[in-house]
Amino acid sequence: MDMKKRIAIDMDEVMADTGVRLMDLCNEFCNEEEPLTVTTLRGKRLAEIRPAFAEAIHTHLADTQFFRDLPVIEDSQRVIRKLHRHYDIFIATAAMEVPASFTAKYEWLEEHFPFLAKKNYVFCGDKSIIRADYLIDDNPRQLRSFQGEGLLYDAPHNDIETEFPRMNSWEDVERYFFE
Repeated sequence: MDMKKRIAIDMDEVMADTGVRLMDLCNEFCNEEEPLTVTTLRGKRLAEIRPAFAEAIHTHLADTQFFRDLPVIEDSQRVIRKLHRHYDIFIATAAMEVPASFTAKYEWLEEHFPFLAKKNYVFCGDKSIIRADYLIDDNPRQLRSFQGEGLLYDAPHNDIETEFPRMNSWEDVERYFFE
């Protein structure tokens, strides 16, 4: 019996657009003349550019509903559904960093990715525990501790990283696995 290869996929900034939601909240909160854009965030963390918003970030992330209504990253549903037909898919989210997010993340997955098995949701902290062939993540720290092949999903904060193959979009992920 052939076992399917396993792909673990991070949620935040890979499937769910956490960064855009935080940027929008920051623009509201800081009320600056020059609003932040994805381009101004390239290579930096939000708190570096708007230090006054740093504490508010933690408050927003601790809100039990923050993660519930995040926008879905373009093409993620279509490509993950296609991957699901050929690979075992696990959603590996570092929810231990924001324990208030568990229920909202679970509900978000159920709404936007109902074709995935609930038993394949992994709420963890350190993703080195994940036993998979691939990990798609925006956080190089998680990829460095992962034992399989790490694929860096593009996000403004990881713009200067070159250590892992970069996936700029879900179309890049699709090409990586199917071409």
